[in-house]
Amino acid sequence: MKNRLQRIINPKTGHTVMLAIDHPYFQGQVSNLSNIRESIWPLLPYSDAVMLTRGTLRNSMDTGMPTPVVLRVSGGASILKDDLSDEEITVSMREAVRLNASAVALSVYVGAPHEKQTLMSLSKLVNEGEEYGMPVLAVTAVGREMVRDARYLGLATRIAAELGAHIVKTYYCENFEKVVEGCPVPIVIAGGKKIPEEEALKNVYEAIQAGASGCDYGRNIFQSEFSVPMIRAVRSIVQENYTADEALELFNSLKTGK
Repeated sequence: MKNRLQRIINPKTGHTVMLAIDHPYFQGQVSNLSNIRESIWPLLPYSDAVMLTRGTLRNSMDTGMPTPVVLRVSGGASILKDDLSDEEITVSMREAVRLNASAVALSVYVGAPHEKQTLMSLSKLVNEGEEYGMPVLAVTAVGREMVRDARYLGLATRIAAELGAHIVKTYYCENFEKVVEGCPVPIVIAGGKKIPEEEALKNVYEAIQAGASGCDYGRNIFQSEFSVPMIRAVRSIVQENYTADEALELFNSLKTGK
């Protein structure tokens, strides 16, 4: 368990840059994820871990890939369904071990119609993970009617931690330090929809300053016109103590080739 966690979160810094590319499991076709080898492979050297599905892992990743895998193991609803919370576990723990995952991930929907179902799935996954030495990352998914504020995200992250999650992924918000203070396990922030690079870098910086252990960015990296400079700029904040302004300067210099 400890060994797998240290593959994901650098033990020297206590931080991680995760690359999320698991979006198609409920969104289907996603911009810039059609050709994984072209869009994602160049980003892997700058990622501490990559979150993906077993389909992407089997069909689009090289067997010699050194980047640790966080395997998405939940699903069951698509964007065509009004209630995205109707998810269950889709991959067995034995399969996750067979695929050499360093952690498994699933979404929990606190306050949604299928809240209990997703929380029980988390509990089941944690129980199985303890038997195999497999960490569990809980994604505090936010439904259409849920507010992304410190009160709600603090509630969701604490419940996930209390049920045994080893890492929690949530959204950055105002007063984020209160969310971190109330969660006894490492928190990584989600990126959500694509926003301007300057804003995305600022969110990472402020989250790290508030005590986050890193980020699990997807669309704000692979949908950037300059995705490699962007992930390097994100990494400079998370692992090299750059400020948001310094990271933006790095991004601008890299994208112009200077």
